[in-house]
Amino acid sequence: MLKIIDRYIIKKYLGTFSFMLILLSIVVLVIDVQQKIPRIESAKALDPKLDLMYFLLHFYPFWIINLIVTFLSILVFISVIYFSSRMANNTEIVAIISSGASFHRFAKPYLYTSILIALISLVVNHMVLPWANIKKNELEAYTYNAANKEKILGTAPASAQLSKSEYIFVNSWNKRENRGSGFIYQKFDKNRRMLYELKSSEVSWDKAKKLFILNNYVEKTINKDNTEKLGNGPELRKNYGHAPEELFPNELLGQNKTTPELLKFIQREKEKGNSNLNSYLNELHQRTSMPVSIIILTFLALSLASQKKRGGLGVNLAIGISMAFIFVFSFEALKVVSENKSLSPALAMWLPNLVFLPLTLYLYLKRANQ
Repeated sequence: MLKIIDRYIIKKYLGTFSFMLILLSIVVLVIDVQQKIPRIESAKALDPKLDLMYFLLHFYPFWIINLIVTFLSILVFISVIYFSSRMANNTEIVAIISSGASFHRFAKPYLYTSILIALISLVVNHMVLPWANIKKNELEAYTYNAANKEKILGTAPASAQLSKSEYIFVNSWNKRENRGSGFIYQKFDKNRRMLYELKSSEVSWDKAKKLFILNNYVEKTINKDNTEKLGNGPELRKNYGHAPEELFPNELLGQNKTTPELLKFIQREKEKGNSNLNSYLNELHQRTSMPVSIIILTFLALSLASQKKRGGLGVNLAIGISMAFIFVFSFEALKVVSENKSLSPALAMWLPNLVFLPLTLYLYLKRANQ
């Protein structure tokens, strides 16, 4: 008997969740496309192939994957609130528990299903989502407003720290074309005394050969006796170990890397002395904290919705949507706090779970003991 009920609840859980998932994807896709049509049309001025159909085929499928992953725990929460409230209003939960099953036993299929979704989400977050983000982020900047588009695709000063003693500065670097002007490379000894300096009027990236091309360069080597050796030429090709997107990363870079790649990148940046890594650490910790939140929010939703209330489904949905908003807003707010270095990334990305977990345990035990 209980196995039949388990299958019934799992079917309800997955069915409602799938329906919510498809509904959200369609509604949000239509709204987003309508909002971004003017920006997509303006992208055609930069590249004629970037029309609406191109975005629908090469951007939005991957954008949808990102959207689903972002709101997965909230979709689970609202889905459980919805179908559990309906079961409570139809007195199905009362009948199941009256038949001799404890509330803990009744909650087992919720646990199994939430763990299944959390595990799938964990694999997707760490391995699949970065692949989708690479595809999405190739076109993401074209959907931004002018100011934000300029940050990703425009021309701006750039700098990189290759190691604790090596630095690169570019006065004007265009991220879309991977070229710039006013290039400077400097190397120092452990006492911060300059050993070598290389300047060029223009710099560009050769993607095929993975080299930087420096035009009209001047180099200076400083000897131990402080004498200088000068050199110059029309062109010099240099390998600085990384592509421009690695040397001059933007805010989207962390999204594009699988977790092993992201860990290597963070470690490499730490060894170079880069302390501005919180946005990448936020990305790393969120990939695990969000799947865990699926289990927590499943039991929070069950605790809130498994008892028949005056006002029925509408009251439960209102409570659920309000708490979902608080949960999502807290993640986004804590990201900003962490990036400003007011809070460690690990604590920032796990804090919503740490707050919601004791609340969930309290409400669940209270409901189980009724």
